Amino acid sequence: MTGPEVLDVARDAIMTLVLVAAPLMLVGLAVGVMISLFQALTQIQEMTLVFVPKILAMFAAMLLVLPFMADAMQGHMARLASKIIGG
Repeated sequence: MTGPEVLDVARDAIMTLVLVAAPLMLVGLAVGVMISLFQALTQIQEMTLVFVPKILAMFAAMLLVLPFMADAMQGHMARLASKIIGG
């Protein structure tokens, strides 16, 4: 492989990583902001209050986006395998 081909593979891998991780990270961010807002409004300063809703929300989001994540990773593997086979 030449240098530009290696950079193309690395760029494709990074874009796949971002596409796969983004939905869960956005759900975690949104739930974290909502819980922080709730804590600020009610003045409840419990440190463990954030973890359980965030874990549940991310688990539910993972169940919803798992087909998309698997499809994105399968597409990346197919592109990588075609580059390996093509030489």
